[in-house]
Amino acid sequence: MRINFPDDFVWGTSTAAAQVETASDHNWRGLVSKDGYTFVRTTDHELRREEDAAYIGQLGNLYRCGLDWARLQPAAYAPFDEAVVEEYRHFFALLCDKGVSIMLVVHHFTHPRWLEAQGGWVDERCIACYVDYLQQCLDAFGSYVRYWNTFNEPNVFALNAYVLGNFPPCRKLRFDQAHRVLKHMGKAHDIAYACIKQRFPTHPVGISLNTAWFEGLNLAGRAVAAFMDYWFHRYAARPFEQVDFWGLSYYAYVLFDPFPITEIDRPGALQAMGQVHDKMWGYRPEGLGLRLREFWQRYYKPLWVTENGICTDDDAQRIQAIDDYVKICHEVVSAGIPLKGYIHWSTWDNFEWNLGPTYRFGLVRVDWTTMDRRMTAAGEYYARLVAQNALII
Repeated sequence: MRINFPDDFVWGTSTAAAQVETASDHNWRGLVSKDGYTFVRTTDHELRREEDAAYIGQLGNLYRCGLDWARLQPAAYAPFDEAVVEEYRHFFALLCDKGVSIMLVVHHFTHPRWLEAQGGWVDERCIACYVDYLQQCLDAFGSYVRYWNTFNEPNVFALNAYVLGNFPPCRKLRFDQAHRVLKHMGKAHDIAYACIKQRFPTHPVGISLNTAWFEGLNLAGRAVAAFMDYWFHRYAARPFEQVDFWGLSYYAYVLFDPFPITEIDRPGALQAMGQVHDKMWGYRPEGLGLRLREFWQRYYKPLWVTENGICTDDDAQRIQAIDDYVKICHEVVSAGIPLKGYIHWSTWDNFEWNLGPTYRFGLVRVDWTTMDRRMTAAGEYYARLVAQNALII
């Protein structure tokens, strides 16, 4: 059976600069991850750009990525480091020569320590710093970029940095600060939207918002799940409603009792319940369709799956997940919803934020001793899918 996608449907993969480049002077440098690795050396991407560009070219016609703000700009309002600019330009030119379009993520969880030192996103001064950074990105890289993603998953950033304490600055239960962060990022997004459209009026500008399926197992769990559903999907989205598209990430089915039941925090609990899961969360692919339909019905804006994947060491499990999620995407497209593209997370294994590099999402496997890469069977499967623009089952 062949499941065809529209001729203009876009396929790609994604990474974040901090997760694949050696840490510069940014706010994550030195963090010790759950699996014991220190956030300094990640995957040596800055040393292997030509090799990595070759993999990217096999895995779609779009690459969603970011830049290391701290490497580019050593101080607030400072001009970009020209050597770093040329390094990124060379990489983008390699991709463009391979027919790969670029979706640039302006802020993906990390920023320079000098921004954090003045209060980070809690302090309103961050807005002007971000806008200056964006303007210089437009000057330096605008000619290479086709789509703009102003912020990656601000709901995840605010929640983990100021409520759960997992991301720098690792503060807990500071909902007041989390709300201020969302407000400031929303203001920065609106200014960025106007700046980009003034320079590149035909280039789509959007946000990437993380989504999940939350469900409670008891009365207290249902109350927590209902709050998370509201805060994560509605409250956190409101500051970013001026968009040309909504980019949605989806990975997780999270149960509450009232505490979250995940493989990260309570290993074995999901297995004991008979719940299908990966190395991090419960697995319910239909949740992606649920969220895509919800955002279409709420906003009537074009949609992208800007991140989706599964944390596993098992190629067969990853291939099955690709099948499951791509089928959901086809159902959404067939329903007349303008889903423009599917971007798999991630191109190659990377440093999975506070969890560490042993939590693997890559279509390309990385050896953490040598940093050598090899295409996995799942990567080869995805490459065939995008070349055919169809799922063969």
